[in-house]
Amino acid sequence: MRRGYPAEDRDSRFTYGNYKMWPDEERWELIDGVAYDMSPAPNYNHQRIIGWLYYLVYAWLKETGGPCEAFIAPADILLPHGDEADDEVNCVVQPDIFVVCDPTKVGSNYARGAPDFVIEILSPRTSRKDQNEKLRLYERSGVREYWTIDPSGKWLRKYALTDGSFGLGELFEEKGRVESAVLRGPDSAVFAIEVEELFAEIDRGTR
Repeated sequence: MRRGYPAEDRDSRFTYGNYKMWPDEERWELIDGVAYDMSPAPNYNHQRIIGWLYYLVYAWLKETGGPCEAFIAPADILLPHGDEADDEVNCVVQPDIFVVCDPTKVGSNYARGAPDFVIEILSPRTSRKDQNEKLRLYERSGVREYWTIDPSGKWLRKYALTDGSFGLGELFEEKGRVESAVLRGPDSAVFAIEVEELFAEIDRGTR
């Protein structure tokens, strides 16, 4: 049973114990107990971008080796405030793409604890949440790097956690090379993308 439209329920508070009992065909996120509806499904342009970026991240991690592992939505991450039991956690998110470098955080059904690197593709339905509530959640939870990408506006903003803060982030438009602050391997290897290639992938999906 869907908990309803509009896209969030601010009058009630939920935990992972409630969340895991909801129908599998529904997608929700919890931020400080507030339930955010993630339907309808992302459009095809959104999916093209996710697929392209996930392929690049996955291939780079495989080539450089190391303990880091990439995941793609839908996959649950529990972000506890402290050492509360899993069922009491009131922050559960499903980033579009994320990388975890501590294998002990990943279980069979969910990960618990901050991923090292997160990418969110913005949509009209999720843009406010991804750039506000979710950004603050990732910041306080210790996510080391966060990228937001707006397919319609054709921009990318990179946040790197410094002294516990994301600050204003670094904006990339039209041209330029975006290098990860976190995904770095031996021999000065660094995960990076060219903004022009990202926009070309966006344009491919709008023709």
